[in-house]
Amino acid sequence: MGIKGLMKLLSDNAPKSMKEQKFESYFGRKIAIDASMSIYQFLIVVGRSGMETLTNEAGEVTSHLQGMFSRTIRLLEAGLKPVYVFDGQPPDLKKEELAKRSTKRADAAEDLAAAIETGVKEDIEKFSKRTVKVTKQHNEDCKRLLRLMGVPVIEAPCEAEAECASLCKSGKVYAVASEDMDSLTFGAPRFLRHLMDPSSRKVPVMEFEVAKILQELNLTMDQFIDFCILCGCDYCDSIRGIGGQTALKLIRQHGSIENILENINRERYQVPENWPYERARILFKEPLVLDIEGLPDLKWTAPDEAGLVTFLVNENGFNHDRVTKAVEKIKAAKNKSSQGRLESFFKPVASATTPTPIKRKETPKVTKETSNKKSKPSGRKK
Repeated sequence: MGIKGLMKLLSDNAPKSMKEQKFESYFGRKIAIDASMSIYQFLIVVGRSGMETLTNEAGEVTSHLQGMFSRTIRLLEAGLKPVYVFDGQPPDLKKEELAKRSTKRADAAEDLAAAIETGVKEDIEKFSKRTVKVTKQHNEDCKRLLRLMGVPVIEAPCEAEAECASLCKSGKVYAVASEDMDSLTFGAPRFLRHLMDPSSRKVPVMEFEVAKILQELNLTMDQFIDFCILCGCDYCDSIRGIGGQTALKLIRQHGSIENILENINRERYQVPENWPYERARILFKEPLVLDIEGLPDLKWTAPDEAGLVTFLVNENGFNHDRVTKAVEKIKAAKNKSSQGRLESFFKPVASATTPTPIKRKETPKVTKETSNKKSKPSGRKK
């Protein structure tokens, strides 16, 4: 789910924090990608409905492999350097949300069966999407595929979004790509949406900068986290009766959830019993992530052609010619991206593989005086 309604809220209240970018504008950039979210997109889009899902001869779903293979090749051909980050164990606080999703999928499965009987195409497609779940096998399949393609894979100890944000804050990557907006709540300095959208080549990439979000909303990072919890997140229920706009108004007025709870009308706004907002806050501020200093340098290597043929053609029924042609595309793309970004020939660029200590310093509240000061360009590129 991510943060409920955050995209619309930022569009209305912090429009300067987001901008449309061309896919190719990230040439030479290292991008951390939320793998599970991408796999989910491929499962619901590539097949379009349960009746048309791509499978191999054994009847096993291969839509995720089809989507991951073609989309990653497109990233490489555009000169991007993707790093896929996979989820680890979910935090205890998220288990209730995961249980709710499981119940919804079960209900959707019943609705899908009824829709198939009636033959209404729109209902079949709608309920098919609601039954989709990214399994451990889907993840393992994609890890194997990506490694054979020579693309880095990182297995997070907990939430992939938190790991992606950590990579970006430390300078390992230029930006984080996902559809879940909570990457921003984890503090990712630069966040990309629609980078992995498989439905159309014409969908522009939406780029967000957390510093500009804080500046436009006039919030500190701590206040932004509280605001996101109030909007609705994966770790706890929100206060009934408080939507996004009201949440923003209250956090600006009172500064924290604690102060809001002391001042709101409890009859009008129903606070969940034993509301674990403090634990949710800690998960956003101090998530379980890998030790950046101990993480090896990210490397994009030559594809394993024989391994790809064995895995995709022999085991999953892909067309042999198509796979061998794709391997040539990968080789050509990696040669192209190794040239680096154009500006690297004119000014020094800090290596995105050089770890930078993470500063857990609070983002200062922006005032009119500080927002009018022009920041000096650092010249750093990841």
